[in-house]
Amino acid sequence: MAFLSLKKLLETDHPPFVWGLDEAGRGPWAGPVVACALMFLEDVRIHGIKDSKQLNKEQREKIYKKLADKTVFGVGRAEHHEIDTFGLTKATNMAYQRAVEALLEKKKSKEPELMLIDGRDKFQLPFRYHSIIKGDAKVKIIACASIIAKVERDKIMEEYAKKFPEYGFEYHKGYGTKRHQQALKQHGTCEIHRTSYAPIVRINNSRTEEKA
Repeated sequence: MAFLSLKKLLETDHPPFVWGLDEAGRGPWAGPVVACALMFLEDVRIHGIKDSKQLNKEQREKIYKKLADKTVFGVGRAEHHEIDTFGLTKATNMAYQRAVEALLEKKKSKEPELMLIDGRDKFQLPFRYHSIIKGDAKVKIIACASIIAKVERDKIMEEYAKKFPEYGFEYHKGYGTKRHQQALKQHGTCEIHRTSYAPIVRINNSRTEEKA
């Protein structure tokens, strides 16, 4: 089968030999970045698919369950300490690489002719890819990957909430909300906070000055 042009790929709901990739968790102050690499098994016609940020928790989880039957996907994550050590872009690249590897391990997967990735960053990946700004709002297969990545990351943060109940991770998922900031001022950081992030550095410095 001839390779479709990028323009044609963006016009179809069911592009052949194409994977969609997206991530969740670049902005939070705690927890991992989680990436998803996804391929369609059939023409995916599920009502309500859109950028995961435009869906509420119930909508995302409902679509997630349907996607599990109609797609094959791999999930990868880069931990908070990897973000601190390598920087956000490199850590995100690591999460994408792990998601691609996880998808390749699935029996029904096959190597893509092209991967479509949300955003503008350049990555080192094993297959040809094209970055699309706001791709999660423009391309269905990327939107599907964004939903999977978001639901998977939310699950991780809800588990962390059980281990660190004082921070309320089940509510804000590590983002810098007022509730999270108040918890940080009261308790300081825990082991999953991204200590290289400027807001966390400021809070830690402020707590150190108060104790001095």
